Amino acid sequence: MLSALAAGFAQVTAAHPQFQEMADWSRFFTAADAQGSIVVLDARDNSETTYVHNPSRAERRYSPASTFKIPHSLFALDAGLLRDEFQVIPWDGVKRPTAAWNVDQNLRSAMRNSTVWVYERFAKELGDAREAAYMRKIGYGNAVATGDKPFWVEGDLAISSIEQIAFLQRLYRNQLPFLVEHQRLVKDVMLNEAGPDWILRAKTGWTGKIGWWVGWVEWPSGPVFFALNMDTPNRLGDLAKRQSIARNVLRSINALPVAP
Repeated sequence: MLSALAAGFAQVTAAHPQFQEMADWSRFFTAADAQGSIVVLDARDNSETTYVHNPSRAERRYSPASTFKIPHSLFALDAGLLRDEFQVIPWDGVKRPTAAWNVDQNLRSAMRNSTVWVYERFAKELGDAREAAYMRKIGYGNAVATGDKPFWVEGDLAISSIEQIAFLQRLYRNQLPFLVEHQRLVKDVMLNEAGPDWILRAKTGWTGKIGWWVGWVEWPSGPVFFALNMDTPNRLGDLAKRQSIARNVLRSINALPVAP
């Protein structure tokens, strides 16, 4: 497994010879009292530079948690479980701790609210074998659907930050083996915020122990991809740190506007 990770990391860095280790970004994690890593691929101005803080962690595979909703949405669309972002996904009536989950959903609300039961339903309809086949098709992490359920949180599925970036690049460029309209739709429901000349598309993830924030910022000069992974020993108390650290990193390279 380690050799495979090293090979994957070498492949990515070889493709981006401007790779730089950013030890200085440790200040953003230190200020937040957090341990983690972040990979940023800046593809603006017709060039690509990959920056990494904590490379050994960036190579290591972790459960993707709800960042898996990005490829999972593509699988559901491709399999015909969803027609579009307007199709109603009926609530099963089971009360769950997140109030926003206790109503009918559609793809946009399921992504925005990270509605777990929607994707558990997709997983049940797809089945483990088809899930694994889809993941192998796109080279997603270790591409397994084994272990406890949901497999993307409690099970054996795992992906590295480096691999997250590679997947996001292909999605951004509509280069995944799915209909272009499905890739565009998933990107649309990933919208977080936007300004006059930039758009942020991203998804959080949390296993209870590990937190993610992955996505990209679109600029007229090109995209800037990012994948942050961090420990969350304080559980809910640490979740806001995912975005605050990543935003500070992105602002340090002028990849995200400074908040007013």
